[in-house]
Amino acid sequence: MKKTTESLHAKVDTSNDAPISTPIYQASAFEAHSDFFYSRKNNPNVEEFEQAVSILAETKYAIATTTGMSAITLVLNLMKPGQHLVINKHLYGCSYKLFQWFCEQYQIRLSIIDLTDMDEWNNLPEADMVFFETPTNPFLYTVNIKKISEVFKKKNPTTLIVVDSTWATPLFQQPCKVGADISLHSATKYFSGHSDVMGGIVLTNSQPIHEKILSSRFYFGANLSPFSAWLLRRSMLTLEVRLKQHKDTTNILKAYLEGRSEISKIYYPEIDGEQLSDYATLIFLKLAKPYEKQYKVLTENLKLFSTGTGMACVTSMIAQPFSGSHASMCDAEKREMGLDESLVRLSFGLENVEDLQQDLAQAFSALVKEDA
Repeated sequence: MKKTTESLHAKVDTSNDAPISTPIYQASAFEAHSDFFYSRKNNPNVEEFEQAVSILAETKYAIATTTGMSAITLVLNLMKPGQHLVINKHLYGCSYKLFQWFCEQYQIRLSIIDLTDMDEWNNLPEADMVFFETPTNPFLYTVNIKKISEVFKKKNPTTLIVVDSTWATPLFQQPCKVGADISLHSATKYFSGHSDVMGGIVLTNSQPIHEKILSSRFYFGANLSPFSAWLLRRSMLTLEVRLKQHKDTTNILKAYLEGRSEISKIYYPEIDGEQLSDYATLIFLKLAKPYEKQYKVLTENLKLFSTGTGMACVTSMIAQPFSGSHASMCDAEKREMGLDESLVRLSFGLENVEDLQQDLAQAFSALVKEDA
């Protein structure tokens, strides 16, 4: 045998290995006798990540995807032309625009309703799918999953209730236990927690839904890469520990910020102890007049809060939804949602809480000096 041929086929025998941490299966294909086929269909790292999330969410099935947006797109693919989609008006900007684009392209009727307003529930239309976030982006409004499910399914028992539970995490909320047919997460946020990997995940207890989404993922090529799955699985090992510190920091700094005269309102979700058991990391605040257009002053003076696109990570971040997460929406759509330049999002990381408080204090003091 020529050495080039022998070199090509050189392989270490790993049959007796027992690594404590699952290695990265950076392979596109597997032998015919393997339990796996092709990494566009399944992969050991991806399946381990899916299993870990499914356990926390208490669902039968989990499907990992490339991003949170691809997770939403795969769920939308369950709809057919002529059907009716209802979405909450309080929604992440890119999701909002995706729904508009998707419904226009595929002749699906779209209704945008304030699902946080119970006065509107008596007039809710019949729908084939209902999609909402809880807590919402922005404002952190909570939507009662059980009641929404009951109202819509009374009109149409086949209505699919879909909940984006990204900001609650499966540790604090399990939508499929309280009326949702499907829940999903942007794994880029809390699951990752380190600003270094993107991913999404779809969760359900329905085998038919699971099979349809799994098939769509395979043909669309929306599967998570082995390395991304490995990173997400690694990060999940510290999810509970991170969330505890995030929560403690959030509570302390929320109380501090409530005493600042430069802030007119702080948004924080309603924790009912049933649907939502706890919460951590993100708050929204409205800058009081005359500071409502001084976001730039804040960012220039904060030392520990980065302005990068991200949240729920180990380092703290600040963002302005009007020009950031909801930038793809037109001004009229933003105003209808209640968005303006005075709304600021803070994501508290794992830094020492006293350091963060001091940083916020000096930044708000600079805000006052700027306006003097």
